[in-house]
Amino acid sequence: MQLRMISISVLLAASAWACGAKAKGSEPPAGGAGASLYDRLGGKDAITAVVVDFVEQRVAKDARINAFFATTDIARLEAGLADQICEATGGPCKYTGRDMKTAHAGMGVKDADFKALVEDLKMSLDHFKVPAREQQELIGKLAPMHDDIVTAK
Repeated sequence: MQLRMISISVLLAASAWACGAKAKGSEPPAGGAGASLYDRLGGKDAITAVVVDFVEQRVAKDARINAFFATTDIARLEAGLADQICEATGGPCKYTGRDMKTAHAGMGVKDADFKALVEDLKMSLDHFKVPAREQQELIGKLAPMHDDIVTAK
């Protein structure tokens, strides 16, 4: 189950990396110019809300990729993803899961799977009206995980 949780984290990161589209009707970021991305996203509660929507309303219903998560402990996955994003954006959380390469080894994640996950993440970010600037900055934080997640042609 730990492997599945990490795999989803990797897929999330990869999908975020692949997603470069801007949200329509972007609003100015919350907080001052010096506010961390974590603060501009709204903190842990807002990050958790996006993660829950992403996992439960997007990924779980996406026939292209939901098989990757068929035996996943969803609550544990959501908590891990929220901590991973929280830490990556400058929040006080600490991600304690496995590294993405180890977690996704042997899963056979393809670019098409990654892109599907990115589309799902984008829908959740748009649903919560996360401004384009913050979406792009988040993607930039998660992008380095792509090559560790996508291992199949």
